[in-house]
Amino acid sequence: MKKNKAKLIIFTGPSGVGKGTILADFFTKVDNNIIYSISNTTRKPRDGEINGMHYFFVSKEEFEKMIKEDCFLEYACYSDNYYGTNKKFVEEKIKEGKSVLLEIELQGALQVMEKCPDAVTIFITPPNFVELEKRLRGRDSEDEKTILKRLEAAKVELTNASKFHYTIVNDKVDKAVEELIGIYNKETSL
Repeated sequence: MKKNKAKLIIFTGPSGVGKGTILADFFTKVDNNIIYSISNTTRKPRDGEINGMHYFFVSKEEFEKMIKEDCFLEYACYSDNYYGTNKKFVEEKIKEGKSVLLEIELQGALQVMEKCPDAVTIFITPPNFVELEKRLRGRDSEDEKTILKRLEAAKVELTNASKFHYTIVNDKVDKAVEELIGIYNKETSL
């Protein structure tokens, strides 16, 4: 029987590229030797969110104490709330033999890549910029100003794809999921 090698997998790409859709399908098709990383946050839980399942909800004071104690692989502040990847959580899961997938924004991904050079890095791109804009507008969840801001950010983010081990073009979701499964199987095989 083949044994899997636990890995840290960094998964990123611009907003609207379909990361969440790909991962939802991916996690239904792979073994249970990989888990989705749970981030710490200072924001309040939304309806239905469970501490330890969706996020680890902590106070701002607790989060800032964790920053001082170097508890994060990466962290950032968005809309007056902190978000961060707990180093101990990731290390414990890998020690248990579980690969850990971080779905993370580009700046956080670059921080983690610096601290964890052995991580498997995957960048998701749209088939083209027109399609990305169409997807962002199709969400119908943001105003024009926010969409334009996300599109400007995407232009910069897309220039960083070459820094990653793998690039997956999300032209068709099922194809992107199969590519991700192939990368996962290849990287975790001994």
